[in-house]
Amino acid sequence: MLKKLNDFLSGRTMTIVSGVFLLLDFIPHMTEVFGGSSLPLHFLPFDPAWVTIIISGIPLLYLSIWRLIHNPGISKISSALLICIAMFAAIGIGDLFAAGEVVFIMAIGALLEDATTDRAKKGLRQLISLTPAKGRRLKDGKEEMIPTEEIQQGDTLRILPGETIPVDGKIINGETSVDQSIMTGESLPVDKSIGEDVFCGTINHFGSIDISATKVGEDSSLQKMIRMVQEAENKQAPMQRIADKCASWLTPVALLIAICAYIGTRNIVTAVTVLVVFCPCALVLATPTAIMAAIGQATKHGVIIKSGEALEKMGKADTIAFDKTGTLTYGRLNVSDIISFDKSIDETDLLSLAASAEAKSEHPLGKAIVDCARTKSVPITESTAFKMTIGKGIYAKIKDRTLFCSNEKFLRENGILIDNGAQPVLEHLRAQGKASILIADEKQCFGVIALSDVLRTEAKDVISRLNNMRTRTVLLTGDNKKAADYFAEQICITEILAELLPEEKVQNIEALQKDNHKVCMIGDGVNDAPALKTADVSVAMGSIGSDIAVDAADIILMSDNITKIPYLKRLSNATVRTITASITLSMCINFLAIALSLMQVLTPTTGALVHNAGSCFVVLIVALLYDRKFE
Repeated sequence: MLKKLNDFLSGRTMTIVSGVFLLLDFIPHMTEVFGGSSLPLHFLPFDPAWVTIIISGIPLLYLSIWRLIHNPGISKISSALLICIAMFAAIGIGDLFAAGEVVFIMAIGALLEDATTDRAKKGLRQLISLTPAKGRRLKDGKEEMIPTEEIQQGDTLRILPGETIPVDGKIINGETSVDQSIMTGESLPVDKSIGEDVFCGTINHFGSIDISATKVGEDSSLQKMIRMVQEAENKQAPMQRIADKCASWLTPVALLIAICAYIGTRNIVTAVTVLVVFCPCALVLATPTAIMAAIGQATKHGVIIKSGEALEKMGKADTIAFDKTGTLTYGRLNVSDIISFDKSIDETDLLSLAASAEAKSEHPLGKAIVDCARTKSVPITESTAFKMTIGKGIYAKIKDRTLFCSNEKFLRENGILIDNGAQPVLEHLRAQGKASILIADEKQCFGVIALSDVLRTEAKDVISRLNNMRTRTVLLTGDNKKAADYFAEQICITEILAELLPEEKVQNIEALQKDNHKVCMIGDGVNDAPALKTADVSVAMGSIGSDIAVDAADIILMSDNITKIPYLKRLSNATVRTITASITLSMCINFLAIALSLMQVLTPTTGALVHNAGSCFVVLIVALLYDRKFE
């Protein structure tokens, strides 16, 4: 009941009501300050400040008592306790305006902070939904659909094309291509054959395969990923308000100065004035106001910052870890090289032959070749025969000509020669991390088409700008090492960690944190979710990223424009500096007001007005963040 009352009184509507009644009490006090006579509000049977004290004071009193009871050690002493003491002291000498002013400023600060830390956390539910509900078990020569939780280690399961693999396993029959992007972030499906491992939650693209279950239930790769997200979520401690960090010494010092002031002057009004001007309201307002201004500025530029804590941590981050696929690259396959080994066949003819052969293929590499041919208006001839061999390649007949589009192993199995001069070309393409499709007829291989994920044109400039800001950049990717090295060299990232599973990304981030680095992780895929949660602060690509990555991250880039990352870093750095400067300024104002109080220049009422003016001044400075240019 008390908690409900507290939440009601501290809400936005009641805080506005509190401010209105404080304003009604403020008018006659201003008349007195400027030399006129007080203008009492005859239409009210009571002092309006009482309404402000009740509405804004009760939640503050509740908070200070709760912290006294529940907080450990010195943290029992909070800024809320100091302001409650000042409130009761002002009430004790009959200065209700001063009492209402300090609690109202704190209520505004609480609303501002709440507005910056409202975070939706739906990603974990979506991650759990990726686990298949059932699996197809083979037992005594029969197929039966059973719940995933009933699958036992050693069970034989059949996975049909298009189905999600329900547990970790090893292929015992069949060949296929598996979309492992959920686990590794790889843009290409991975060819799998007998003896190779497959993971829970990944998707079987083509052939039917039988697997032997190796890791089931909570031991599966997907369940481990879910647990990592949960654990990383639990590690995220709420941001402590800077005023409360200082309160352990602010409160005793304020009380000591107030007691000394009373002993020295024998004037209780002076002691109460000290308590009123010592209240850290400007200090409390500095952080949430700066963060709200910065979040508003970021929103104008298509960057969604979920909390003030994220912004503060981004400003302190000294290391940025990038995923590759979909972050530094576009996450889509394009034809990068068309190389003919036969002088009688030019690039256009080679592309036409390959696209005609692959026109009926469902494999992503084949589709990319066909798309390239259509984009370039290269003629595509319909095949009269077509056959796909999973994990190896395709065979097709084009105008009575037999064509193969495949890998080296498949060509050799069909007795097709690969010219020795082609080997250096193939090795060079492999070194660049590109996927190669060899084009051949029944006699010889006469060309190769290479495909690659496309590097973002702005990626190199982004890395250069971050390095100029003395920010360390690291590449963490599930792609193979050659592909990672090739892309990293193009954009000048020198620290590369490749072929990482989700848990290995997490381990590498934790290793950086143990070396006292503040780490920002930038990613876009489901496989990045644990790393995004483990990092001190995380950024997801909003327009192309998975829903889970977007929910796991602290900051979202609503477009896929990574040039916003240096902007975000500069904005965050400026916000942290502005908060620090504002806190310093607020403390200087407080100490100046204390000196004037001890000289008996200020009364509780005028002290409250100075105190209020200082708070407004700090808010004005930090609010300028909203329109500052960071591009």
